[in-house]
Amino acid sequence: MYLLVVTGLSGAGKSQALKRFEDMGYFCVDNLPCEMLMGFAQLCQNAVPPVDRAAVVIDSRESVFHFDICAKLSKLADNGVTVHILYLDARDEILERRFKETRRPHPLSGDVRKGIQAERELLAPLRDRANDIIDTSDLKPLELSREVERRMHLEDAPFTLDIMSFGYKRGVPFEADIVLDARFLPNPFYEPALRQLSGADAPVRDFVLGDPDAILFLEGVEHMLVRLIPRFKEQGKRRLMVAFGCTGGRHRSVCMAQALYDRMGANGAATIAHRDTAIEAGDVQKRLEGRE
Repeated sequence: MYLLVVTGLSGAGKSQALKRFEDMGYFCVDNLPCEMLMGFAQLCQNAVPPVDRAAVVIDSRESVFHFDICAKLSKLADNGVTVHILYLDARDEILERRFKETRRPHPLSGDVRKGIQAERELLAPLRDRANDIIDTSDLKPLELSREVERRMHLEDAPFTLDIMSFGYKRGVPFEADIVLDARFLPNPFYEPALRQLSGADAPVRDFVLGDPDAILFLEGVEHMLVRLIPRFKEQGKRRLMVAFGCTGGRHRSVCMAQALYDRMGANGAATIAHRDTAIEAGDVQKRLEGRE
């Protein structure tokens, strides 16, 4: 197992860096007490499938537990876990300015300057042991993300297009980046022969995609994504979720999501998930049996 420890001074960009690793497929945990590191590593190793890449943030707030962080990390290495320490630093005046801009108190002191000095002393052993140190003083958020990718050799990480179907009656998925409404298409639910099928079945696909507007809509979405994905990559984004919605999430949205997956899968890594298909099938069956 590979465990990345993101640490460094408060205000240096640890949360921003952690978001980038999450986009890269790491299992991420923010502010994990070091006493829990061994248990966390064991959970990852025993998971099905095992978590082979994880990233955790450890910072100066750990000091309240009075544990030896370096000793805990050494114990992990002795148990077969590859530990990599990424330390984020910045000049004192930059950190002071960032705290003033966000109006947040320093975690170690009400006086920001004293807090920064105390934090430097507390984290000195981790800085000395770090595999990589990044000075974020002059880096904007996007530049920090790119520097993290460069240092950790993540520049060539694949871009993933996640495609989902859902039903509006159960709410729009919060994780979706782009939401597309398929309710303008003819509804197979009102066709008795199609009602108990789903958008994954050929008769429903033929019914939905037989509408010329469905094909125009699909081609427009594909054209849009082909144009947008390279721009998202330029902004450091490595994952994009496109969600198709219909009333229940069983027929039209499933059909359109699958059709887009069939078109876009050849252009790179893509995944597909149907959020509401199973639960909607149960609801349809209940209605047909007259129990609702």
